[in-house]
Amino acid sequence: MEQQEIIPHLFRTEYSKVVAVLGKLFGFEHIEVAEDIASDTFLLAAETWGIKGLPDNPAAWLYTVAKNKAKDHLKRNNIFSDKVKPGIQQAETGFHEIEIDLSGKNIADSQLQMMFAICHPSIPPEAQIGLSLRILCGFGIEEIADAFLSNKETINKRLFRAKEKLRQERVKIELPKSSEIDARLGAVLTTLYLLFNEGYYSLSQNTTLRKDLCLEAMRLNYLLTDNPGTNTPPANALLSLMCFHASRFDARLGQNGEVILYDEQDTALWDEALIKQGELYLNKAATGDKISKYHLEAGIAYWHTKKDDSPQKWENILQLYNQLLQVEYSPMAALNRTYALAKARDKAAAITEAEKLQLTGNHLYYSLLGYLYTGVDRQKALAHLNTALKLAKSKADKETIGKRLRKLNADS
Repeated sequence: MEQQEIIPHLFRTEYSKVVAVLGKLFGFEHIEVAEDIASDTFLLAAETWGIKGLPDNPAAWLYTVAKNKAKDHLKRNNIFSDKVKPGIQQAETGFHEIEIDLSGKNIADSQLQMMFAICHPSIPPEAQIGLSLRILCGFGIEEIADAFLSNKETINKRLFRAKEKLRQERVKIELPKSSEIDARLGAVLTTLYLLFNEGYYSLSQNTTLRKDLCLEAMRLNYLLTDNPGTNTPPANALLSLMCFHASRFDARLGQNGEVILYDEQDTALWDEALIKQGELYLNKAATGDKISKYHLEAGIAYWHTKKDDSPQKWENILQLYNQLLQVEYSPMAALNRTYALAKARDKAAAITEAEKLQLTGNHLYYSLLGYLYTGVDRQKALAHLNTALKLAKSKADKETIGKRLRKLNADS
């Protein structure tokens, strides 16, 4: 890796680790201190490495500098005497006894604890996702603004309000008690689910960013499954779902970022290794006596990785959608169910079910109706696709719908 590429790469991989460990030490009331120390460390790396060249172990260099900066800050400020010192068993032995542990295990533990703190029910979901991207994933404010199709000022205000609320609630950066894990884990899984979807279904034109969002959600989810206290069936089911979806990421996007419809995807681009991983986590999720929405969505995603187009495959998907809608109804799940119904049974039955939904403000609704009426009623198919084109917001969606309209007109 070239020198000019190493710092952005290390920022993405190491910044969040440093912030999590120092944030655990300082607490949420001083989380900005942890962020500033981490940022200053990378700034010093850019200045020093540009003159002296790369050290033998760049990550270790960053950790050493971050530790020293943190200790210097504690010496100069009252955080040490007011917050850190009371928690040290033998504080009277002096400052030099403090050890800032940046070992792999403590980094993982700190990130897991930070995850539960950030996903506290006192702040709204979009703030939880934003803080996760900033503190746990090392994303810049501009990147977060791009992901949310927003601007830097809005994102800064959102994150500031979220941090203030966590301070007011005196949220501690720690794992909940074992008796409370299940209740709190639900919010964490929801945040990771939304974070992954923000990448997978994002309207952003930045394809690299979209993929990075998905990969970060998967990395954080892995921390849950790797810890005995949080390694639950729903956590494994969600990671399975992410693996199955991610396995088709490259086949799902065209050269210009447009969405390639499932039936038109090049299955040679599907990632077989990720599919195998998804199957592994789905098997691990098959314990206990409860089925979550993540189990059912993972099952649906599993069948989508099967390359055959048999009615039995789609019947399995249809039945899983039926169960999913009973566990947790959503209009989009109901809409997707009608596609499975068309593939498993026939388009006429699917049209009847789809038109009951009346999702008249959603371009996906009209896009699906355009597909269902293709080969049944050409004029209605064209009308629905034109409506979908008017409602679509992103360039990629407009291009996908436009392509279908051109094909339908060419076939006339």
